[in-house]
Amino acid sequence: MVADSPFVSDVPARQALDAWREACAAAGCPARVDAVRVPVGEAVGRVTAEPVWARRSSPAYDSAGMDGIAVRAADTVGAAETTPVLLTDFVVVDTGDPMPDGYDAVVMREHVHRVGDAAELRAAVPPYAHVRSIGEDVAASELLLPAGHRLRPVDVAAAAAAGAVELVVRRPPRVVVVPTGDEIRPVGTEPAPGEIVDTNSLMLAAQARELGCTARVTEIVPDDPALITEAMRKAAADADLVVLVAGSSAGRDDYTARVVAGAGTLAVHGVAVRPGHPVVLGAVDATPVLGAPGYPVSAALTFEIFAAPLLAELEGAAPPERPVTTARLARKLASTVGMDDWVRVRLGRVGGEIVATPLPRGAGVLTSLVRADGLLVVPAGLEGHHAGERVQVQLLRGLGEIGRTIVAIGSHDLVLDVAASALRGDDPGLTLASSNVGSLGGLVALRDGLCHVAGSHLLDPATGEYTLPYVDRVLGGVDVAVVRLVHREQGLIVAPGNPLGLTGIEDLRRVRYVNRQRGAGTRVLLDHELARRGIDPTEVDGYTREEHTHLAVAAAVAAGRADAGLGILAAARAFGLDFVPVAREPYDLVLRAETVDDPLLAPLWDLLDRESFRAEVTALGGYDCAEMGRRIR
Repeated sequence: MVADSPFVSDVPARQALDAWREACAAAGCPARVDAVRVPVGEAVGRVTAEPVWARRSSPAYDSAGMDGIAVRAADTVGAAETTPVLLTDFVVVDTGDPMPDGYDAVVMREHVHRVGDAAELRAAVPPYAHVRSIGEDVAASELLLPAGHRLRPVDVAAAAAAGAVELVVRRPPRVVVVPTGDEIRPVGTEPAPGEIVDTNSLMLAAQARELGCTARVTEIVPDDPALITEAMRKAAADADLVVLVAGSSAGRDDYTARVVAGAGTLAVHGVAVRPGHPVVLGAVDATPVLGAPGYPVSAALTFEIFAAPLLAELEGAAPPERPVTTARLARKLASTVGMDDWVRVRLGRVGGEIVATPLPRGAGVLTSLVRADGLLVVPAGLEGHHAGERVQVQLLRGLGEIGRTIVAIGSHDLVLDVAASALRGDDPGLTLASSNVGSLGGLVALRDGLCHVAGSHLLDPATGEYTLPYVDRVLGGVDVAVVRLVHREQGLIVAPGNPLGLTGIEDLRRVRYVNRQRGAGTRVLLDHELARRGIDPTEVDGYTREEHTHLAVAAAVAAGRADAGLGILAAARAFGLDFVPVAREPYDLVLRAETVDDPLLAPLWDLLDRESFRAEVTALGGYDCAEMGRRIR
């Protein structure tokens, strides 16, 4: 931390937002964006700047509500199947026609029997039957819409029906995103080592547009305080909110806080929120400024927590709120006391209850937001939640979609990813959501009613069998079905050309290794192979370093952070790495027997029986699909 860098504090989120509001007001930032008059047909999505009063009644006259005949209700008294009434005094009307003077009811055309020029009625009608009275929808001078209302299609239609031609609304707030950093490169650039593509600006501008704002992104500004100050002030002259991207922390090239403090008012530097801790909130030249962290998840959530409420206030509207549901947590979730922890979760309905499975929590793991169905906020005062505990989750998808999600928890395998894509292609409403917690964790989740299927490839060293012995131990008296997915090749993933000449497990004592997490079937396989050779795990450099997927192991080898890791052939091929075979093993899906015929799972069983899907899996490398879909228990 350099001497002149402002200290990063831990201000609670709500307190930080209040401090920002106060600083903006003191700096002369407008409380609202301008009001403008727009044609009613162009007002959808805008916020009313003044009340909308009905200039005329709708309907403006008593009108026919059905096609048929206008009659006097009194003339139909006594009409019945056995005593029909024959009318000669009526007027033929269509829906929307003004009611003729002296007539007070409409008989539907299908209830009228014509007898020459007369109309035979076999049922009486009460006064004003099928008549739309003047002002039935809205009466002249009635308040139709209040100020501060975000207009929907039905709102502008009602306003037009009530005589509005134009509406007075708030103009869209203008957001200018200023990316900073010597290492940042424009989207479309092939980044060199140490360079980062500017996806954050793309995302933040899109978030602003999604809220109904206009947004533009400036040129990338180098890490130079003078240049950042100049770009910020130029943006502030044309914006209602400036978002400076990156440089918000306390590193050598993190200038956002000091630039805002030097050019205007620094209200907050650092909030008690994870991810998003090093946020900067201030005002420059009567314009609010938000300094967003460089990590993409931090940037996205920072915008949601701070920018979205501010932009809503500028329009005079209520901030957006997501629907909330109660869910059972699929696994234990630890959290740091003192910070609101925003956790991304996958959701599915299992056994009549919504289940939430936490996704990877790194601030740079943007795909955790891509895959998230909901957000779980662990308050600053809690250390986390236990598995099975019921929690409140903000929904990113509708409950109907969540109800059509197959929840798979357990060992990671690429076949499940391919299956998820194929199922979605067949049915856009169906989701297969996989969470990688290891084979043992999957069986425990199945036991506790937290998933539909558990992926497992656990080797029992005592018997040489896979999965079934563990099923009996973990799920005891539960009636379980086990369906074979594939046989697959496990081996050592090594650098291209196998430069260290590894031939098998016995060579791990002389290389840097990357392991899978405890409870993973691959970890169990490794322990078994080490024990067979009399190798103590402490002899393996990197044995305690854990990754949660085969692809993560391959990525570590590809990046040179490890020389080898045990994983599947398909993961090695995905990164262009070499592979030293160690074992051929079965990978199975475990589920409760009573759910085998669940309609939700039927598309999965159909997929496993499809030759084109088997061919796609085989093409990944290292997979044998001969037994795919066979029930082995």
